[in-house]
Amino acid sequence: MAALFRNRHLTGWLLASPLAAVLAFFLVLPILMIVVVSFWGATEFSIYPAFEFDNYHFLLTSPVTLQVFLNTFKYALVTWALTLGIGFAVAYFLAFHVRSQTWQIALFLLCTIPFWTSNIIRMISWIPFLGRNGLANSTLISWGVIDEPLEWLLFSDFSVILAFVHLYTLFMVVPIFNTMMRIDRSLIEAANDAGASGFQILTNVIIPLCKPGIMIGSIFVVTLVMGDFITVRFMSGSQSANVGRLISNDIALLQYPSAAATAVILLVTVLMVIGTLLRFVDIRKEL
Repeated sequence: MAALFRNRHLTGWLLASPLAAVLAFFLVLPILMIVVVSFWGATEFSIYPAFEFDNYHFLLTSPVTLQVFLNTFKYALVTWALTLGIGFAVAYFLAFHVRSQTWQIALFLLCTIPFWTSNIIRMISWIPFLGRNGLANSTLISWGVIDEPLEWLLFSDFSVILAFVHLYTLFMVVPIFNTMMRIDRSLIEAANDAGASGFQILTNVIIPLCKPGIMIGSIFVVTLVMGDFITVRFMSGSQSANVGRLISNDIALLQYPSAAATAVILLVTVLMVIGTLLRFVDIRKEL
């Protein structure tokens, strides 16, 4: 028995087995159940065990489903680009322009204040601001910028993306800021001494060293946006949809096999996106 525990390899597996069992039961098993149900059949009144590809055939050939997936990719891509720009700028300011560690912590905590309340409350708070008679339109009219209220501010793709950026920018700020704080400042000083401009330092020193943080933030933002359906429902006024909304509607109609098939395709798509992102950088160095 003592010789058994002296085997470090075996001891490592024994120590990891409880957590592996928990992950298998609460993560792997539910996913396998979703995959199994995705091949079942359904009628208007019931679902029945089967092994058929009707759900996948409908999803992969329906123009409506294709449009919904394209809509989801559009939201994810635009939100990713905006959160990356804003998150990088905020992280850069905190890491390189705020010298005091106390102020860095204070300003970083200030960024987390919106997270002290729920996502739904933060999202809905935009509705009275962007509405036809909201503060934004009233201010623009009073300044003489517009003559009549802008209809596209609310219940449009603009309002959906605005809410996404508001909700998920911090998920980009945190990993980028963490990466920037690990950059050896002597590298920047060496680049300065070599005559590099500020833009050259940014593109040749800071951004390459921030790639792990950028990738981690990108994975967070893309996966959250692609799975979010509440934001799309409220901020588009039910005039637009994404894959999450499609799954929600199928569940409401008790079409569980169709919802499971959509969830499987969404999962595969997200894993492909994450796999593509991970090819650009080894985030294990960050973890």
